[in-house]
Amino acid sequence: MRRLFGTMVAALLMSSLVSPIRADEKAANAIVDKAIKAMGGEEKLKKAATASWKAKGIITFQGNDNELTSQTTIQGLEKSRREIEGDFGGNKFMGVVILNGSKGWRKFGDDEKEIDGDALEKEKRRQYVQLVPILLLPLKDKAFKVDTAPEEKVDDKPATVLKVTGPDGQDFKIFFDKESGLPVKHSAKVFGFGDQEEVDEDVTYSDYKDFDGVKKATKSHGKRNGEKFIENEITEFKVLDKVDPETFAVPK
Repeated sequence: MRRLFGTMVAALLMSSLVSPIRADEKAANAIVDKAIKAMGGEEKLKKAATASWKAKGIITFQGNDNELTSQTTIQGLEKSRREIEGDFGGNKFMGVVILNGSKGWRKFGDDEKEIDGDALEKEKRRQYVQLVPILLLPLKDKAFKVDTAPEEKVDDKPATVLKVTGPDGQDFKIFFDKESGLPVKHSAKVFGFGDQEEVDEDVTYSDYKDFDGVKKATKSHGKRNGEKFIENEITEFKVLDKVDPETFAVPK
């Protein structure tokens, strides 16, 4: 009898520990599923994992606003190419950052170098923080853990919040409009220029438009450590059937 009572107590204790976790996981998955549906559905988003887009914007650096244009090509989270062109205080600037699995490169003007070691891990984190709110489907992958967080407001509108733990074990948050389910913000710690200083990054998304059945936020406003950092407006977005492998090769 005593053994049976002990078994029942143990079962009740385990139940009290496990049930809330399962409930939270269910709630988190429901937020993800609603967002996926709002952005076009799983099949459309699978295709949009290979895509390219062009944007124009303003980056604030050392108190000065500088115009820039960019073009980004992605193939999932593993491969990306970002080309940037701008005018910084009258000086023309061109750069490209490429990630290709376990390899990466940066080229600014004529200065080209491979990204490796700790710098590569930092670049990968920047990439998944920026792309996961766009692609969404990685949130269903075992490499990412999702938990609910307290609701907040984004632009005075209620938002559900997910705390996402990435493959590197670091957390960031994604905020979803409570009514529509669309992603409206992310908050994360990332490394800034030169990879020397970790900063608090907050980026809001707005002005969603439909591109071949996929909804895409065409405007974003980013802050670092609470200060204005970058504003972007997407001018062109394309879902791609395939990408030339040279796109993700050493920049020429």
